[in-house]
Amino acid sequence: MPFSSRYNRRHLNVLAVLLSGGALLAVTSCSAGTTASADQSGKPKVLAAFYPLEWISSRVGGSDVTVTGLTQPGVEPHDLELSPRQIADIEQADLVVYVKGVQPAVDEAVQEHAKDKAFDAASTITTLPASPEGQQSGKRAGYDPHVWLDPSRLATTVTELGKRLGRADTAHAAAYTGRAQSAATDLGTLDKEFQQGLATCAGRTILTGHAAFGYLADRYKLKQVSISGLDPEAEPSPARLAEVAGVARRERVTTIFTEVLVSPKVAEVLAKEVGAKTAVLNPIESRPRGGDYLSAARANLSTLRTALGCS
Repeated sequence: MPFSSRYNRRHLNVLAVLLSGGALLAVTSCSAGTTASADQSGKPKVLAAFYPLEWISSRVGGSDVTVTGLTQPGVEPHDLELSPRQIADIEQADLVVYVKGVQPAVDEAVQEHAKDKAFDAASTITTLPASPEGQQSGKRAGYDPHVWLDPSRLATTVTELGKRLGRADTAHAAAYTGRAQSAATDLGTLDKEFQQGLATCAGRTILTGHAAFGYLADRYKLKQVSISGLDPEAEPSPARLAEVAGVARRERVTTIFTEVLVSPKVAEVLAKEVGAKTAVLNPIESRPRGGDYLSAARANLSTLRTALGCS
């Protein structure tokens, strides 16, 4: 069934729920990945589309906002389908933090219900064009939306988020600005660690499962070659697999990177074909177990240094 048909049906369900007596107002405060609450705290309600946006929203908003994630931990964000209640939550939220182009369901709900209260993280930075294989996926257009994987760009985003929250909640504007500065400082430290850690490496090519690491490659002068495009579930063509295998042999790639939320089977077969090993490189699209954005990024740095033979 086309997405638009599913969405329209959900929208009608939302209206039915709202007309049935306002049952949504009885929802209690929920954890990340569930629905937002109509609590009595008076705090602005921020909905974050998926984990890295939830992380920056929590860092900048602190105790002055209620932050809820739309995507549950362990769920591939690209595959998210919104429930009627989540659509209603988007309409009722004070701010929706998202990246246009990652989640079609969220894009459509924001366009329909929250255009005037949406914060598109991609709009705060200079974006990169989609790779050729990413454009061929047919699901995204114009640019690569994986903007959170460059700490320096993400630092710009958190600064702008602090300003946006401050305009919406002037009583706590100074607090938002201060927390944004703190988060930007932490991201600046992370950026320096990546610059130093990847400065002298035997290899510069990263062969990935899908084209999620373009911003990381751009920032640290690496070359990303992806099996699939921007959609991690897209099936690569035989021609694409042959092309990637040729690059791996020609550039003596020793490691093919898999991901935590996507089947590694194609990458494992390719690695066997070219005599490489596999390792996990996390696109940080979901909450990491036992850590946060910063710890997951540092784990990626360690993985990259090993794979690329960095001194």
